[in-house]
Amino acid sequence: MDKKRVPLELLLLFSVFVIATCGLIYELVAGALASYLLGDSVKQFSFIIGVYLFSMGVGSYFAKFIKGNLIDKFIEIEILVGIVGGISSVVLFILFNTLAHFEAVLYLFVFGTGCLVGVEIPLLMNILKDRIGFKDLVSNVFAFDYIGALLASILFPLVLIPNLGIVKTPLFFGLINVSIAIFLCFYLTKELSGTLSLKIKSIGAFLILLILFIFSDRILSFSEEKLYGENIVYTKSSPYQRIVLTRNHHEFRLYLNNNLQFSSTDEYRYHEALVHPAMSMSKEIRNILILGGGDGFAAREALKYKDVQTITLVDLDGEMTDFFKTNETMKKLNHGSLSNSKVKIVNKDAYIWVKENNQKFDVIIIDFPDPSNYSLGKLYSLQFYKELERITTPDTKIVIQTTSPYFAPKSFWCIDKTVNQIFPFTSAYHTYVPSFGEWGFCMASFEPVKNKIYRKVSDLKFYDYNFSQMSYFNKDMKSENIEINRLDNQILVRYFDEEWGKVQ
Repeated sequence: MDKKRVPLELLLLFSVFVIATCGLIYELVAGALASYLLGDSVKQFSFIIGVYLFSMGVGSYFAKFIKGNLIDKFIEIEILVGIVGGISSVVLFILFNTLAHFEAVLYLFVFGTGCLVGVEIPLLMNILKDRIGFKDLVSNVFAFDYIGALLASILFPLVLIPNLGIVKTPLFFGLINVSIAIFLCFYLTKELSGTLSLKIKSIGAFLILLILFIFSDRILSFSEEKLYGENIVYTKSSPYQRIVLTRNHHEFRLYLNNNLQFSSTDEYRYHEALVHPAMSMSKEIRNILILGGGDGFAAREALKYKDVQTITLVDLDGEMTDFFKTNETMKKLNHGSLSNSKVKIVNKDAYIWVKENNQKFDVIIIDFPDPSNYSLGKLYSLQFYKELERITTPDTKIVIQTTSPYFAPKSFWCIDKTVNQIFPFTSAYHTYVPSFGEWGFCMASFEPVKNKIYRKVSDLKFYDYNFSQMSYFNKDMKSENIEINRLDNQILVRYFDEEWGKVQ
């Protein structure tokens, strides 16, 4: 009996480690999925962590009411955790575009998973209390619990999401949960009261999860095609975002975390408006810096000027730049700009890179995604523009995409006002892009922005170098009493969430 007791104790303590790892993975998946589909990653992760911890407390409380063979109950709960947590992404992806109250289902999954995980730990402690002294029991259980949580938090961004993706990851850990249940069914046969029933349940659950895991790519493609309403030609989950490229009869569309980034039919209007005013009005254009712009379109436009000697393109996501550098269709769209010998690609956080860099640039083109969350909002902050000032010359022109002045006027003028705190002269302007509507930009410099043209290129489809007509704003695109976006308040993210929330 003593010989068997030690392996059982070790096995159940190992189960604590598995429970903690899998439970945190399910929580992280829910947070990542919510930020992919709903935006505002800080709010989504905050709410999900809060609901998850609360539900664990609820589960822990109700664990004391569980009676009967506790090992049987533990195995049943282990099966339920594997099923509920494992299928969460599959179900949520399928329901996102068809269910009116999607968030309710999302938090129901989070609450259910948290309750089940919350039940497991006290249940295990009740099973082990007669086998291990109380002092050792508590310290061992919590040690294994915290180690499992650490492992999950490291594996999730570095290994799981880049290699398995947001759908396969919870299915994989669901299989691990159920595998533990299957092992316990066969290993502890003599200590169980419902051995056959538990074996059938655990093996059945394993087969369901395995089938979903095998066909998960097809399920994800099906759900994303329903979501975007177009044929999916490329998908990739990078450590930073979900990249989806779609195609219909006349265009390609790129989505990052469910947000449209460009349409191949009209992206030239956006990129010509972004690049050519600053390039044409700058005295020197030898050294160009592009922050963001991993699709290579801004670089394509800048390369049209023969005076350009170097372009440094800083984009966080290597998956993004690699795709637009190697995919034949994308290379045709960006004219192979990312393979041009003048272009140097740096895959690094732009804020960190700017802080560490000392090189000066003649033109700085900032093509970041919209400030939909705090990690992006910092790139529109006063502190970031202070850092940017270090790498400018007195003649440097800076241009920034600044979201829509029509749909989000507070956000638009917040960026302009924040930039103007560092650079004494700013000129806001806008143009119409059919896929997005009215879209805005801000040019900044240390001298007044005048429509003085130093150079032109002839092969533009849209921009005619008449900058002044783009600088006029009607009443419905203006806003007053706007705050500055500082790193410690991130008011811009709140403006953006408020304004675009009404549009959606």
